[in-house]
Amino acid sequence: MSDEAIPGIDLSRPSIARTYDYLIGGKDNYAVDREFGDEFIVKLPGAVQMAIDNRQALVRAIGDIAGTTGIRQFIDFGSGLPTADNVHQVAERHAPGTRVVYVDNDPIVLAHGRALLAENEHTVVIQADLRRPRAIREDPTLLRLIDFDRPVGVILSAVLHHLNDDEDPYGVMRFWREAVPSGSYFFISHFRSRRDPESAKLEGLLQGSLGRGRWRTDEEISALFEGLDILEPGIRPAAEWRPALEHRSSLTIWQQLLVVGLAVKP
Repeated sequence: MSDEAIPGIDLSRPSIARTYDYLIGGKDNYAVDREFGDEFIVKLPGAVQMAIDNRQALVRAIGDIAGTTGIRQFIDFGSGLPTADNVHQVAERHAPGTRVVYVDNDPIVLAHGRALLAENEHTVVIQADLRRPRAIREDPTLLRLIDFDRPVGVILSAVLHHLNDDEDPYGVMRFWREAVPSGSYFFISHFRSRRDPESAKLEGLLQGSLGRGRWRTDEEISALFEGLDILEPGIRPAAEWRPALEHRSSLTIWQQLLVVGLAVKP
């Protein structure tokens, strides 16, 4: 992508969405994102594999929800830039006509998402701030597709760890848990702190470059699921969560620093 200035897009700081795009081999990123991504790769040799593990776990989760439940509507928070196997693509393979709303605060996600989804009447993207859940809940574009009287699939893939403690990620979870009816599903993936030097170093890297990023302990991540029933196999490293093939080798220390869980509201 050209590094020419684009209205509404700050090229002085890396973007979470564009850096993730770079790590998984996308082309919708700028020099500032690639520089940060390269720094991440050097300091976290497993960064690319973690991004792949996260995407694959998300694909499996969406397939399970769409294929085995009656849920036909999803909200994907912090969706990032369009890539292969987006939520709507996976869901529609199992249940055509499934409605999906993507939510992200990066203007480039809005621009690319609208272009990609221009002819898809069941899928939209809105630019909004996860920290302001009520505004998202009342967004007319979202309400055009999402019926809050029916169960919803709520996707929080690799996004809650970008909320610092003072931004109340637990309050965000509480809002959405109360906003959706019983039978709704929640998928969360999150950076995991094992109180080890690697976790501390990486948390410092995110805070230094993005001003945000919080590795949380197993207990803190479990607390995000408060009020929900966590489904098997529990909260596990992404590569070990309902894998398509049985793992025959140990996970790297880096792969153990990203966990996922799927839960249902009773």
